Amino acid sequence: MTGNDAVAGIEVVVPIFNAAEATAACLDALATRLPDWAGVQLVDDHSTDPAIDHLLSSHRLVRAANVRVIRQQQNQGFVVTVNAAMARSDHDIVLLNSDTVVTSGWLERLRACADSDPAIATATPFSNNAEICSLPTFCRANPVPDDPEAIAAIVAGTGRPEYPDLPTGVGFCMFIRRRALAAVGDFDAATFGRGYGEENDWCLRASGHGWRHVLCDDAYVVHVGGLSFADTASRPGGQQLARLLARYPHYNARIAEFIARDPFRVRRQAIAARLPG
Repeated sequence: MTGNDAVAGIEVVVPIFNAAEATAACLDALATRLPDWAGVQLVDDHSTDPAIDHLLSSHRLVRAANVRVIRQQQNQGFVVTVNAAMARSDHDIVLLNSDTVVTSGWLERLRACADSDPAIATATPFSNNAEICSLPTFCRANPVPDDPEAIAAIVAGTGRPEYPDLPTGVGFCMFIRRRALAAVGDFDAATFGRGYGEENDWCLRASGHGWRHVLCDDAYVVHVGGLSFADTASRPGGQQLARLLARYPHYNARIAEFIARDPFRVRRQAIAARLPG
């Protein structure tokens, strides 16, 4: 993980299953806030809602040359869908839930964060609803803001970014370096099935190989929560967490220690002090 490893092209992967209204909002934001050096894969995992087919045929985003629409002929589940999408690309990846709304400069800031250190495997932005990357209240599903662009401007303007370390990336919007994927492998579909816990497992595997996971603390992406493919396809009664803990018995303690330490409390409070209302 040395030498010239600056991020060039990035492919944004949006796994989709139903939730047409949220997906439309996600595509609307991408259509106006996607740099021309980035590509997009919109991957429909055999949605049952006909509105998704119409959306992926007619939305203005799909007419762009750098956007690919993939329609899977059978429902594969989140992990297999994401692995296939990542395998179709040679670029660094940003996994983006379909119930997110990106803001101006989001991807440029993620790229600058990744460029800051070739040992960074993942970078996650701030969000209203992103567990350890949530603001203004830490580890809480904060409401969707009325003016995401205003929040994003405050986040970007509150001091120089520091890119502090995280114990794991958060999958709602997560940059993944291609070289880390090549070194660590893809998500573990055999263990985590249709999803939940797979990105935590991957991040812990990467950490074991010396890679870093960081907060991109000058970027902000809205996450509605509970509507995207990743949010709804997975959570089978704690079985996935049990599998994660069987592999990493100290995982819960590691996360609890991070929460207790709250290493970016000062920056989060500085942002919160500038928020409207």
